Amino acid sequence: MSGTHGGEGLRPEETGRIGDGTRAVRAGLPEPVKYEPTLPGPVFAAHFHLPGEPTGPYTYGRDENPTWTLLERAIGELEAPGETGVETLVFASGMAAVSAVLLSQLRAGDAVVVPDDAYQALPLLHEQLRAYGVEVRTAPTRGDAQLSVLDGAKLLWLETPSNPGLDVCDVRRLVRAAHEAGALVAVDNTLATPLGQRPLELGADFSVASDTKGMTGHGDILLGHVSCRDPLRAAEVRRWRKIVGAIPGPMEAWLAHRSLATLQLRLDRQCATALTVAEALLAHRDVTGLRYPGLPGDPSHEVAARQMRRFGSVVSFVLPDRAWADRFLDALRLVDDATSFGGVRSTGERRGRWGGDAVPEGFIRFSVGAEDPEDLIDDVLQALDAAAKGA
Repeated sequence: MSGTHGGEGLRPEETGRIGDGTRAVRAGLPEPVKYEPTLPGPVFAAHFHLPGEPTGPYTYGRDENPTWTLLERAIGELEAPGETGVETLVFASGMAAVSAVLLSQLRAGDAVVVPDDAYQALPLLHEQLRAYGVEVRTAPTRGDAQLSVLDGAKLLWLETPSNPGLDVCDVRRLVRAAHEAGALVAVDNTLATPLGQRPLELGADFSVASDTKGMTGHGDILLGHVSCRDPLRAAEVRRWRKIVGAIPGPMEAWLAHRSLATLQLRLDRQCATALTVAEALLAHRDVTGLRYPGLPGDPSHEVAARQMRRFGSVVSFVLPDRAWADRFLDALRLVDDATSFGGVRSTGERRGRWGGDAVPEGFIRFSVGAEDPEDLIDDVLQALDAAAKGA
């Protein structure tokens, strides 16, 4: 079945023992067949030969695709190494994955708790949920504040670290409280990726991510996924995907699977450099509000260190004002002014330009890429100097 955990190349009992790099390289590969490619190319098909009763796995292109199957197995191995009961479903984008969980699990009269400092497109879903008769409650990520509005909710939605503020909540604590109250828990794990944090291991019911970001890491694919242990919940998400047709193209799925092979290499480089960049920014006179969960002095570090294996590639900080931030971004030579994050090429943006985040005008979200750390730090420091000169 497409989406079930476990590939043919590595047995489930093996995937729990091997390292992250080996797992990323081998995840989801089919059993070797002589003269066949190790990763079969994308299958382009709207329909399949289907004589007789439709009992096989592939019937119509909106339902299943062999290229999705391999990618879903691969992501499942990263989300829950060594487990056989996890199902993963891939989607056309991260928001398609987010919508699938929320809209498949909630009904009129239900209540959902969501962070008020999450990804800026999430409020669009709030409006839709309210239109369907769902009560939407909000509270900040920091300090596990969502606990204060949990009573009677059907679903608790977490985003940790939060985007763009990089606050962290205690997933285990929130999961315990939610389950005791009869609520499901979904975690948006986009910023961390499964190599940085595994929500299912922390007790969550759903792990959700925009794989447009760090998972694929090259800024050329829109993709998302949902991983879930409960087969009934997974079936509901699958049904929603079929109804709305929020499916990835086979080429995107194949490129995503190919990109996973370098996930550990990319992430280790990016996280190490992100810490170095954060340390350099910490000492700079013009920088305030610096956040990176990997910094020992960061407000989120203690909680993050208990549940994260890697701290991510994103650093945030504040420059004195909007014009100062724009001068900084203009002066950067190795960093693209772009709105995504998690890619091999560093990006930075003045997040306030979108108007959807409660951040100062000089707030910078900086995504560290795979450039040489010394080159990137030199570029950041010269750009800060150039911005100061223009003041």
